[in-house]
Amino acid sequence: PAAFRAAPTGPRHWSLPCGRIVDRPRFGWRGCLLDVARHFLPTREVLRFVDLAAAHKLNVLHLHLTDDQGWRLEVPRYPRLTEVGGWRRRSMVGRGTPDAFDDRPHGGHYTTTDLREIVAYAAEQHVMVVPEVDVPGHSQAAIAAYPELGNEQSRLLDVWPSWGVNSNILNASDHTVAFFRDVFDHVMEVFPSPVVCLGGDEVPTEQWDYSPLARRRAAELGLARPADLHGWFVRRMVDHLHDRGRRALGWDEILDGPGLPAEAVIGCWRGVETGHRAAAAGHDVLLCPEQHVYLDHRQSEHPDEPVPVGFLRTLADVYRYEPVPPGTPDAVAARVLGAQAQLWSEHLDSPRRVDYAAFPRLAAFAEVVWSPREAREPDGFERRLAAHHLPRLDALGVEYRPLTGPRPWQTRPGVAGRPR
Repeated sequence: PAAFRAAPTGPRHWSLPCGRIVDRPRFGWRGCLLDVARHFLPTREVLRFVDLAAAHKLNVLHLHLTDDQGWRLEVPRYPRLTEVGGWRRRSMVGRGTPDAFDDRPHGGHYTTTDLREIVAYAAEQHVMVVPEVDVPGHSQAAIAAYPELGNEQSRLLDVWPSWGVNSNILNASDHTVAFFRDVFDHVMEVFPSPVVCLGGDEVPTEQWDYSPLARRRAAELGLARPADLHGWFVRRMVDHLHDRGRRALGWDEILDGPGLPAEAVIGCWRGVETGHRAAAAGHDVLLCPEQHVYLDHRQSEHPDEPVPVGFLRTLADVYRYEPVPPGTPDAVAARVLGAQAQLWSEHLDSPRRVDYAAFPRLAAFAEVVWSPREAREPDGFERRLAAHHLPRLDALGVEYRPLTGPRPWQTRPGVAGRPR
């Protein structure tokens, strides 16, 4: 463990027995999503998370950079995206009834230089940074900055302070399509990754149903209903990325739109059946089901568990996750690029909370995506974790969740969750 500290605290040399290690990763994509849109993390904390990912042989950091609650990516052509969209007046606390807020402004963004630093540092650690700019939903921060992007332009919006699915989505005008092409052009200048994520998930279409512009646009395009603009809008962004030599990654809702190019990668978050559907349509698949690998979800049923949201997923549950279970059709298995854990940050408002949610479950996930199914053994993993790996996390300064439950300062008394 001392080898993981920032400076020597004892002997500077360690001896190892002679031997030969023959090993290789099971999947080429071993990723973790870090949501910096809901709660911003300074550059130094992103670099630290890169170190932690690399120490666990994860090779993809998926940075979720924009959402209703904040726009974290500098785009020089559109400065209001960060001047206005980069901060909110307050934040929802937990998921209780009624909603509770902290009335504390929250914000921050990354300059182009910051992002280039993150990309370069990650590359030195053999980690690819995949950026995400979410369209056409999860976009209220952008609409607050540039109201002409929205459907109700007479109603000025603030950056959204709440959690959940938001009805304020982008409009389907040529101006909005061109605006986000410009945004993605800047993203591609900063991020050299061959894959760029455009989101595409959780898009309520009621505003389009009532918008004269959307109804007219749908009719001009020969679409059966305004809701079909979702697939049309996503296709515009997918084609733009592909025309410039990148591959689009989108969440599995983008499968619902017709004519999606087979080159698009599908992030399957709603369940294994969407992976089968994507593979059948000729798409490569990234497995990230919320039922198994959403690490912001609660870790126990104990009343001290902080902000208990989502599904119960213990350390043992994560270790038991099998991305390609027995019986998976060969045609589907061949399309699986890998798997990705998710750290959505609605309830992770500090680096300490990120540590608590991620570890040691991310260590279990790392072994799932590295080791073949037959090489994994739960009892052996837990023994190795307790005897050897938790001391390494201690040396790295990770404030992980103890195996016996949260420490008193890791609890959130009085903050309600919403378990599923």
